[in-house]
Amino acid sequence: MYVSARADYALRAMLAVADAAGSTGTGGPGGELVKAGNLAESQDIPLSFLQGILLDLRRAGLLHSHRGTEGGYALTRPAGEITVGDVLRAVGGALTSVRGLPADRTGYRGVATGLRDVWLAVDGAIALVVDRTTLADLLADRAAAP
Repeated sequence: MYVSARADYALRAMLAVADAAGSTGTGGPGGELVKAGNLAESQDIPLSFLQGILLDLRRAGLLHSHRGTEGGYALTRPAGEITVGDVLRAVGGALTSVRGLPADRTGYRGVATGLRDVWLAVDGAIALVVDRTTLADLLADRAAAP
């Protein structure tokens, strides 16, 4: 698994929005709206790059956007219901790729036939971690740190 800048930025942005929803990120819709410019500045993400990421997150149903001078972004669901895997898939598609293809679309012949099973196992192991780790878990880890 390769974690791109896009995936890293998306997770950081979602955590910042979740944090604005409440101290543990348990809030959902109706939490404090966060402006893209504030997200970019607080997370040190280029605004033009962030805007494309926010669009993907909105299209994936993870963020609501509200227009206007009082507008901004808010989570569509509580942070405890949004996983790292949801965010990664929203901005990058498959969790694991082999030569640019999702692991489940790889195919081999001859002596390399068993490689497909290895890539699928890697994909499954990654999915186990990212699909059970929520934004709220990450915010709680931060709150518990000394």
